Amino acid sequence: MSAVQTSSFQPAASWRDYYELGKPRVVMLIMFTAIAGMFLAAPSWPPASALIFGTLGIALAASAAAAINHVLDRRFDEQMARTRNRPLPTGHVTERQALSYALVLAVLSMVLLWGCVNALTAVLTFCSLIGYAVIYTVWLKHATPQNIVIGGAAGAAPPVLGWTAVTGSVDPHALLLFLIIFTWTPPHFWALAIARRDEYAKAGIPMLPVAYSSDFTRLHILLYTILLVIVTLLPYLTGMSGLIYLAAALILGALFLFRALQLKVRQDARLPMQTFGYSITYLALLFAALLIDHYVTIRLT
Repeated sequence: MSAVQTSSFQPAASWRDYYELGKPRVVMLIMFTAIAGMFLAAPSWPPASALIFGTLGIALAASAAAAINHVLDRRFDEQMARTRNRPLPTGHVTERQALSYALVLAVLSMVLLWGCVNALTAVLTFCSLIGYAVIYTVWLKHATPQNIVIGGAAGAAPPVLGWTAVTGSVDPHALLLFLIIFTWTPPHFWALAIARRDEYAKAGIPMLPVAYSSDFTRLHILLYTILLVIVTLLPYLTGMSGLIYLAAALILGALFLFRALQLKVRQDARLPMQTFGYSITYLALLFAALLIDHYVTIRLT
């Protein structure tokens, strides 16, 4: 009897478990790009209501989507070393608890965005939540090796959401920010997919290196990185940003290209995760350069 009781014992969920359900490191990057969109949309300083409630609402929606993703991917997470210690596979949180948590976050997000920001931001944020938590996780992720390319649209939305929180409209410059993240997502995620290829294969998820090969994926990382460098020049070419951003984009892009080229020509097991890690730093620094350029340009004119 004691053995049965011990095996069925479920540790009580802690605040850390719920915190992890929201994928905080991913949400932090989402919040940063959304905040960048807010500041870039404003000629000087974004309204306090948009900055505070917009950021909080977008963060809550992103956390809700992440929690739903945990529930829908539980069976696959149990099979992968990278994810088997998440709150659901370990049994710290039940599916019902996770879904209830996600529902509360989603409702709070919509209330804040609709009531304190504007309806357009609320609608676009809800569409992004559904796009990631349902369309990508339930269908695209398991339907095609191009899952991350198509599904990247949801992850590219935050700067547009930040922009609409300030202006109430979608500007072409906001779409440039979307395009940058949309183009960045495949080389970013495919580098991780190469490193975790065996785990994805075991879980039956047709990521590009599983469906084809790691060499095929390395080539596509290089090609997408070249495209990314070209896309990142558009803010300067359209007059959205100035020389500070241009210099940063060229330097950061050259470093990304160097890593992608190394990944293509060298069979070093450390390179995929190094490229993945740099891609996160790259995006953060690129958006930081956009912000610096935005305000330095204002002071110099």
